[in-house]
Amino acid sequence: MAIKSRNKRKIDFNSSSMSDLVFLLLIFFMLTSTLVAPNAIKLLLPSSNSKTMSKQTVTVYVDERNQYYIGDEGVAIDESRLQSEIHAALSGEIEGTVVIRSDKSVAVQYIVNIIDAVNEINKETDNKHKVLLATSNDKR
Repeated sequence: MAIKSRNKRKIDFNSSSMSDLVFLLLIFFMLTSTLVAPNAIKLLLPSSNSKTMSKQTVTVYVDERNQYYIGDEGVAIDESRLQSEIHAALSGEIEGTVVIRSDKSVAVQYIVNIIDAVNEINKETDNKHKVLLATSNDKR
């Protein structure tokens, strides 16, 4: 006759608390990601109905005073340093994307200067960097 133990061990694992935690984290990250402002420099972008999104490698801002900014740092760059700064930001990328965020009131020549700088970098380095113009979906 075998002696039976009174304390039986349960092998079950209750995963309901783990799934609650995962859903709470998901909700937290969804809410906080909407609060992050992608534009550090306030611009009134031209409007468009297009919904195309692209991976951004480098962002070049042109504000209403016709000053260039690369990335989110607040350092203004003049036209003579534009190509070298974009080249430094694109270093290591073979097919990078340069996104131009320009204020609606900026003359087209300043946007063309950025496109020309990227084309010169492509010619010198034999790369295929693309240039995109960011737009806003609101009708203002």
